[in-house]
Amino acid sequence: MKQKFLLFIMAIIVSSISFSQGKKLYDDGYIVKVGDMAPDFTIKEAGGKSYKLSDQRGKVIMLQFTASWCSVCRTEMPFIEKEIWQGKKSAGLFVIGIDRDEPLDKVLQFKKDIGVTYPLALDPGADIFGLYADKEAGITRNVIIDRTGKIIFLTRLYKREEFEKMKTIIFNELAAKSCM
Repeated sequence: MKQKFLLFIMAIIVSSISFSQGKKLYDDGYIVKVGDMAPDFTIKEAGGKSYKLSDQRGKVIMLQFTASWCSVCRTEMPFIEKEIWQGKKSAGLFVIGIDRDEPLDKVLQFKKDIGVTYPLALDPGADIFGLYADKEAGITRNVIIDRTGKIIFLTRLYKREEFEKMKTIIFNELAAKSCM
């Protein structure tokens, strides 16, 4: 009887993990996968304008989910700034850091402290994050979206080898347009 009860509890836990928010969970807590169309949303940049993700179609997009309290984010962001954003922002790349559930003043201070120039945006309640990953899943994570709105790469945490692969995918996608 005790074993049946334990199996029942384990089944409930697995079920709740696998179908978080009524959606299937993929690797690293994502609820989207490579090949899916990126869920659309409206975002407000910290101290700036509001727009829909779909307004950026025609550009290669990098969504970088972040927060000031995330030490891995603080490690990764200067590399995004230097190795991706600075060299490719004029080549049709759009990078936006989406700060998970922090107030404007904290996000602006975070941007200043880290020294990034790409836009950071507010994500109250982690609602945008929740379109891409289970709200209980961690950050940092990056979502790379092609010019048509399709997800072409996903990351979780900062691993140099994965970061290099992400850069290659971004740079190849940017180069593909110049070859057309």
